Amino acid sequence: MEAPSEMLTKEILLDLYKKLLKPRLIEEKMLILIRQGKVSKWFSGIGQEAIAVGVTSILQPDEYILPMHRNLGVFTSRNIPLYRLFSQWQGKANGFTKGRDRSFHFGTQEYNIVGMISHLGPQLGIADGIALAHKLRKENKITAVFTGEGATSEGDFHEALNVASVWDLPVLFIIENNGYGLSTPTREQYKCENLADRALGYGMESHILDGNNILEVYTKLSKIAEDMRVNPRPVLIEMKTFRMRGHEEASGTKYIPQELFDEWKIKDPIARFKVYLEEEGFLSTELDAEIRKELKDEIDTHWKMTQDEGDIEANLQTELNDVYKPYEYQHFEAGIETKNSRFIDAIAEGLKQSFDRHDNLVIMGQDIAEYGGAFKVTGGFVDLFGKEKIRNTPICESIIVSAAAGLSINKYKAIVEMQFADFVSTGFNPIVNLLAKQHYRWNEHADVVVRMPCGAGSGAGPFHSQTNEAWFTKTPGLKVVYPAFPVDAKGLLNTAINDPNPVIFFEHKNLYRSKSQDVPTNYYTIPFGQAALINEGTDITIISYGAGVHWAMETLDKHPNISADLIDLRTLQPLDYETIKKSVQKTNKVLILQEDSLFGGIASDLSAWIMEECFEYLDAPVKRVGSIETPIPFMDQLEAQYLPKERFEKDLLLLLQY
Repeated sequence: MEAPSEMLTKEILLDLYKKLLKPRLIEEKMLILIRQGKVSKWFSGIGQEAIAVGVTSILQPDEYILPMHRNLGVFTSRNIPLYRLFSQWQGKANGFTKGRDRSFHFGTQEYNIVGMISHLGPQLGIADGIALAHKLRKENKITAVFTGEGATSEGDFHEALNVASVWDLPVLFIIENNGYGLSTPTREQYKCENLADRALGYGMESHILDGNNILEVYTKLSKIAEDMRVNPRPVLIEMKTFRMRGHEEASGTKYIPQELFDEWKIKDPIARFKVYLEEEGFLSTELDAEIRKELKDEIDTHWKMTQDEGDIEANLQTELNDVYKPYEYQHFEAGIETKNSRFIDAIAEGLKQSFDRHDNLVIMGQDIAEYGGAFKVTGGFVDLFGKEKIRNTPICESIIVSAAAGLSINKYKAIVEMQFADFVSTGFNPIVNLLAKQHYRWNEHADVVVRMPCGAGSGAGPFHSQTNEAWFTKTPGLKVVYPAFPVDAKGLLNTAINDPNPVIFFEHKNLYRSKSQDVPTNYYTIPFGQAALINEGTDITIISYGAGVHWAMETLDKHPNISADLIDLRTLQPLDYETIKKSVQKTNKVLILQEDSLFGGIASDLSAWIMEECFEYLDAPVKRVGSIETPIPFMDQLEAQYLPKERFEKDLLLLLQY
């Protein structure tokens, strides 16, 4: 090892040594406990401690760090009490996830750590979002995020680096290149000689460091981080290292040649650093023994604390209550003064008034700035609120959704506009596996609204016409809103932005300019979970949402003799079961209309619920009407056949005759 710079005093060097030793000694104990059956799954970081410890040590305590499952040194270097870590691994209440997630799949705002999800890539986008929040507040802070060489093959890796580079975000991207993605060697992962070379394609600075040399990691990253705080930009760091144990203990290491172990054993970061400290006269045999005893005593004491802690008790109400962040809805009454507005104008007005109300609100999407978005919802917003808050994005839905999560973690509200609801498929993973699960997993809200221009009727074909709400109503942790009228669109959007939970907000693009209404000009809200009774009658209950409500209204206008309750659900998650049940008790017949194809949609679940909860009131089977089971076609004749509008009238008349 090279001689230390002046910045490395004896105190710092010994502190680094203790920080390296601590995770190693913990792991040695865990490996014994695994063999005893007292610990289950374990991902070993033995041989890689210098990376986690070095990166964490150069960060300021309030700078976020996003580790992976082989970075125990991050958690110990942030001085998390060991009994809490042990409780986390044992699935006990003193852990960080109430027994809901395993090992290092957790985060904690108390220690500015954001834990990984198994899909790996999204955490890179979270780092982008956290760094963006720091930059918007003009704080001289950086964010560090870890990934492995295997995960660099994921699209999210490339999206995250590109966004960070385009936006000059102060993110320190750390690649731990330990030679294997589980059992797949690097030669089967990528062709380039060094992963750091990929930074060139993004106009990004990069460095290759010896990840087993704590002095190199600490000194070089200290200088890089200091400069990044003054000159915000992303930097890619490739740490060359080796994994001395399996991907996790159960997988073993038979696929790794023994000569690699022999080669890297002499590069062990702790053994190398110990020799260096001894040669420099900073560490004696006695002091080393004293340090090790102190650390082992701490580990044993905290392990006993965890073992004395009782097992977690399952509580159904607690589980259900923690899916969403508790939110006390604040009602703002609609005023008397109104203006006749189209659906699209009501959305735009709600956004404008929300920007005036929330100084921490940011909207991101493709072409939403000067161009005003594909449907011109945000036209003129740049002049009103500036390009920092009205942010054009590259074409990369996945990492933008993840960045929205990062903004939320770092005290911002985020809106993501999908150019078309169909395109959300490329951002599906972070919505259903990150946003939706975040509060349940580690008590962190996801203050994100995803706006979804959706729906058929304009001849836009299979890739621009879907109404895909059923993709999300199935996922616990998401709220799903689908207004049919301008008044509701504005009020519900304001509520969605206020709500700290993730909201998928559907906007039927065929309603944008075809439907107008007198809309209150003031800022107002409409609570989630309250359906609207559009029409009252006694013969039948019709339930719909979005464009389907208007189809039902047109049909009822053609048949004035039909006495029907027409329920506009407005929100699909949560649902207003009370209004539905009350109507069914009165009319005794139910027809549910949805634009989406029939199988697996909202109509199916509602039908099942009505059969279970209202069977005694029914005089006929519940009828569902939806689009046919094909993708959405382009030509008018085919699209008209696809949509359920005409079939709805026929089925309505038949059900009334039952």
